[in-house]
Amino acid sequence: MRALTVETIASAVASACIEANLHLPADVVTALRAAATRETEPLAQSILADILENAALAPETGLPLCQDTGLVVVFAEVGQDVHLVGGSLNEAINEGVRRGYGAGYLRKSVLARPLDRASNTGDNRPAITHVSLVEGEGLRLTVAPKGGGCENMSALWMLTPAQGRQGVIDSVVAHIREAGGRPCPPLILGVGLGGSFEQAAILAKRAAILRPVGQPNAEGDLRAVEEDILAAVNATGIGPMGLGGRTTALAVHVESNPCHIASLPLALNVQCHSARHKTVDL
Repeated sequence: MRALTVETIASAVASACIEANLHLPADVVTALRAAATRETEPLAQSILADILENAALAPETGLPLCQDTGLVVVFAEVGQDVHLVGGSLNEAINEGVRRGYGAGYLRKSVLARPLDRASNTGDNRPAITHVSLVEGEGLRLTVAPKGGGCENMSALWMLTPAQGRQGVIDSVVAHIREAGGRPCPPLILGVGLGGSFEQAAILAKRAAILRPVGQPNAEGDLRAVEEDILAAVNATGIGPMGLGGRTTALAVHVESNPCHIASLPLALNVQCHSARHKTVDL
């Protein structure tokens, strides 16, 4: 049994909040550069160049990648042989968010009461935390600030089994066409397929955030669905920031789970081009 203090966790989360808001992950930068070389529309090329310049300037200037520094989503993989000392995991994560958003001068965007628009918590707490128990005596935390614009364009459907594969593709593509430039494309689309109402949504968010951009699903049938959705989304011509072009999405990541014979749950988590996250291992 390994002891891990909650102070260690809080300190790590605080640093990760700042790092995530300043540094675009290497896989996202690589995908944006590849898109820029494929893009044929001059305006779209210019926008992609601006996005890449912004990613380079953020860590140099200490200014966030985006003015919307997000609602903090944390995926915590907790080793079953870890013993937390000095408090709870949730308390430690939220204390880290408080410190990080204060020290990093990051915008606080969380309301205590959704219907009271004057109820800002003042420190970006609480975070949304998803905990999974894994083997070992380590703790892996992925801190992902999620902006409101792209999150607002996420969706969930309870399709009928008869709608099948084509229904999944058509639902996602129609929704992105309707969203247009509002989620700040180019996008990373996380698709959760199967499970239940709530599990499909979590699958979609994990797919959007945790899988390296463009890494295909290991299962051939799901990989083919990813490819078909990506091609159809990019064929819409929405383009970077909704101003036209071939690059509406950088990647589509599909994850699936077993589901009831009468159900076909489908969730779409939309991630903008500022796909920020930081993973720390403790």
